[in-house]
Amino acid sequence: MAAQPAHQENLGHVVFITAAAAIGGFLFGYDSAVINGAVVGIQKFFAVGAVEIGIVVAIALLGSAVGAWVGGNLADRWGRTRTMQVAAILFAVSSIGQMLPFSVWDLGAWRFLAGVAIGMASVLGPAYIAEVAPPAYRGRLGSFQQLAIVLGIAVSQLVNYMFARLAGGNVNNHLWGLQAWQWMLGACVVPALLYLLFASTIPESPRYLIMAGRTEQARRVLREVEGDEINLDDRVHEIQHVLRTEARPTMKDLRGPALGLLPIVWVGIVLSVFQQFVGINVIFYYSSVLWQSVGITQSNSLLISFSSSVINIIGTFIAIALVDRIGRKPLLLIGSAGMAISLGTAAWAFSSARTVNGAVTLPGAEGVIALLAANVFVLFFALSWGVVVWVLLGEMFPNRIRAAALGVAASAQWIANWAITVSFPSLSQWNLPLTYAMYSFFAVLSFLFVTKWVKETKGRKLEEMG
Repeated sequence: MAAQPAHQENLGHVVFITAAAAIGGFLFGYDSAVINGAVVGIQKFFAVGAVEIGIVVAIALLGSAVGAWVGGNLADRWGRTRTMQVAAILFAVSSIGQMLPFSVWDLGAWRFLAGVAIGMASVLGPAYIAEVAPPAYRGRLGSFQQLAIVLGIAVSQLVNYMFARLAGGNVNNHLWGLQAWQWMLGACVVPALLYLLFASTIPESPRYLIMAGRTEQARRVLREVEGDEINLDDRVHEIQHVLRTEARPTMKDLRGPALGLLPIVWVGIVLSVFQQFVGINVIFYYSSVLWQSVGITQSNSLLISFSSSVINIIGTFIAIALVDRIGRKPLLLIGSAGMAISLGTAAWAFSSARTVNGAVTLPGAEGVIALLAANVFVLFFALSWGVVVWVLLGEMFPNRIRAAALGVAASAQWIANWAITVSFPSLSQWNLPLTYAMYSFFAVLSFLFVTKWVKETKGRKLEEMG
């Protein structure tokens, strides 16, 4: 039986519960990017070097890998909404811990715990939204998660800027008994408590309820989200049939002749790695340090970070508008070319940095060019690799291995993100222009890889993939 579109009142309800679930994505973006404004403050407060600060920033990504690994299993055992509540509590507790650390290693432990919550949110939001959204609106409602992530990044940069301004432009100045960077990290407790509140009020996923044998509850939720016109018996039987017949793929199903894995799995892994190796998260985790290293004031560097986040949002909207219109592969190629040129331009501009009276500065023209190039890079990433890689990973694998292959590719992405994040402080101290030239080189390689190995999936049925 064909799924019927939800009535307007049902759709309004679905939009509300989808937005509530997507608060986890907002926290994902906020908590992962808020460290950007605090990095300089942490370095000065604890008197640590580039290696230690790289570990503290990047350790959240290792926590994210753990959270993503356990999040799905917990959601199947405890339910989607109960697991969201656990993630919200972890967000809140880790925010307070990061706000009041005793040492840099204590701060690192709280960052790891925040990472676990981030990883859980990264799998809980999309899974819940897919399970409650009516089929006619699933694609648009599913984009709420990515939109929430980029909004979370933007708001974190705005909050950082506001706290820095209140503290007189220096994040190590005191504000209400604590240093400004501590308030930056602690502010995440507010959206975390909102997430807890909404996760306690939205309905449980009908798929989980049927899995748990709570069929009558599932029927009520299905009627709420899909309308009175659907045949509830048919929908319940359909979900029960899928649950009975689907087999969860394992790593054995991914084995193949190409270095032990199927070629399509390697394509997913390499796409994930290139998404991180172009250095996008350097902008979101370290851009305030980057701009200060070339002579821009602390307060202005945080404002620039906020403007980059706004550009990220604009690029995401462009990608959502174009991905079904011009296709996945053309967008990736456009993004790779734009990133390679803009990163190469940034590398050239940073090579003009000079030290005058102990302060690093960029000449006027090169400073403007570096700023423009960095923001053009963010725009090209957001309108291509930022969204399209996730779209491809969700649809490029054959049905029988999709879940396992997606898990492997996502793990590769967290590890690549960690490698770039932990290495940037030391690399930038060694040679900032060469570091950006390296990211530009990876963008060139990504163009060549997409040209040869990535197949277009636009308009193809999931059953045709492989």
